[in-house]
Amino acid sequence: MSTVTNDYASLNTTGASTATKKNESLGQAEFMRLMTEQLKHQDPLKPLSNSEFIGQLAQFSTVQGISDLNTTVTGFTNALTGDQVLKGASLVGHSVLLPSSKLAITGNGASTGTVMAPDAGVVNLEISDASGVVVQKLVLNADGKGEVPFSWDGRNAKGDQMPTGSYSIKATHVAANGTNTAINTYVDATVDSVTIGSDGLYLNLPGLGTAPLDYVLRIGKSAS
Repeated sequence: MSTVTNDYASLNTTGASTATKKNESLGQAEFMRLMTEQLKHQDPLKPLSNSEFIGQLAQFSTVQGISDLNTTVTGFTNALTGDQVLKGASLVGHSVLLPSSKLAITGNGASTGTVMAPDAGVVNLEISDASGVVVQKLVLNADGKGEVPFSWDGRNAKGDQMPTGSYSIKATHVAANGTNTAINTYVDATVDSVTIGSDGLYLNLPGLGTAPLDYVLRIGKSAS
């Protein structure tokens, strides 16, 4: 199951057009003017009752409370965004482990990751190129339930170095009784940069595209 995506649809693209949108909400000053005009033009023979006046004052208090709440929420949102920016900046250059059905060959010509074996047995890995052709197969021994790391040197079955880019990976666990089970794969990738979206941070990973920050399962040391 692939969890790394290149979809930027969730990013904030509101642009400058929203900056000129007319403010159609009723503010404190407008509300006060309406009440003043109402008092000035009320019928002397039928003045505004105390209950009606108190009710309008309550509405005025509610408007003011909502305005204050909006200000507080805006400040909290800005602070949260700034905190996420700092978190994202601290991840640049670091290795992260995240779920993905793809792995990438970068400058060093190798790729690493792990699988979670459900039990003791053998884990078979198939690595395919962009056209779906299997270029390499790896066999891992699982002593029991848990994490089983793998490493691919970037070479095909003939020993030829494969070009840099993205490759698909599929893992199957074979139990002692011969039962085959498809299992998820997790790959290591270095964070190249971070994109701030309207719904959070996205990590830009060379050869893999982008992934949400909450996909990260483990953070390693900086590659530098």
